[in-house]
Amino acid sequence: MTTFTFILIRQMPGNPFSIKVEQLMREQNLTVEEATNRAGALFDFDPNRPLLEQYTEYMGKLLRGDLGKSIISSEPVMNMLLRFLPWTLFSVGLGLLISFGLGILIGMLMAYWRGSLFDNVMTAFASVMYGIPDYVIALLLIIVAGVQLRILPFAQMLGGSTPGIEPGFRLDYILDLLFHAFLPVFTYVITSLGGWMLTMKSSTMSTLGEDYITVARARGLSQRRLLTAYIGRNAMLPLVTRLAISVGFIVGGAVIIETLYQYPGLGRNLATAILVRDYTVMQGIFLVIAISVVFSNILADLLFGLLDPRVRLGKEDAS
Repeated sequence: MTTFTFILIRQMPGNPFSIKVEQLMREQNLTVEEATNRAGALFDFDPNRPLLEQYTEYMGKLLRGDLGKSIISSEPVMNMLLRFLPWTLFSVGLGLLISFGLGILIGMLMAYWRGSLFDNVMTAFASVMYGIPDYVIALLLIIVAGVQLRILPFAQMLGGSTPGIEPGFRLDYILDLLFHAFLPVFTYVITSLGGWMLTMKSSTMSTLGEDYITVARARGLSQRRLLTAYIGRNAMLPLVTRLAISVGFIVGGAVIIETLYQYPGLGRNLATAILVRDYTVMQGIFLVIAISVVFSNILADLLFGLLDPRVRLGKEDAS
């Protein structure tokens, strides 16, 4: 993955040097020679350097735990990752947990009361939300709720926190973080909730047809006990593994969402790096995403074996 990313991003049209030259010519009305000289003084990058030499240097640093420095700002890539990653983990992680919890609850009720008005309305809602891209929801929030209806103070909610507020573990700062994270978190919840609801409904309906559910009903167990201990617990097993896999994609954030809301997460940083062809920053972010996805898949396999004894003991039973 590291090699593939290294080669792929260098096949993109343009490079950091040429893009900076064009920017200087356009913004400061400089000649090609003047813009080239000024760009060469701004950052150290040779576009004509052999690719194999660049790759060897990159892998050598990577084996020592050095992700290099940003071509544009000369800031260590590791420092940038540590600065932007917590914002993404907070917003996307909070949205994922909220949508997962609501999806399990609503999906289970949809299956238990299947065919009712509640089931029909929620199924229609989930199907529509599941098919709408997240950036469309974000644009609707901006245009309708923020500009036309003015329900939300959109201009004040942009960014990660209010300028001038001092960071710290204080109630006012925490509330300020939640205030600025509301738009991206709400967008993540509303666009992913439908998938969790439909998956949980399907899994619950399969569980309702099991023999042990019929036996539990014959024993006269209460509806609450039946839903929590028998139906919900077994129906959510596939969703738990899917949740573990989804955790790996949290690191990458949502590029368009964070850009629209000017949220200082890793996704927005990635979008900026792509625009200016900051190769080292792109390499660092893609590497972190790849590692997170691989480990989340491993975690999902281990977690499913721990939660479902049939998987853990299947080999012994077969023997």
